[in-house]
Amino acid sequence: MIFFVNLIFYHNNGDVMKVKIFDENHEKDLEEKINNFLEELTGEFIDLKYSVSASIFSGEQVYCFSALIVYSEK
Repeated sequence: MIFFVNLIFYHNNGDVMKVKIFDENHEKDLEEKINNFLEELTGEFIDLKYSVSASIFSGEQVYCFSALIVYSEK
């Protein structure tokens, strides 16, 4: 039996917290996407988590640059 639970997290000022996930092959692309998102954000920025991973595919090294932004909407 599988149960699905929807959790809603609230920021300390009562706003609903949300997340936005970015995933790019190049760090400059990730930087641009994050900066564009933050410029247009009307709510409050709460936190950012950044990650880099690398792997080998067909003899070529492949990078994955990702970030998760936690924010609240007003």
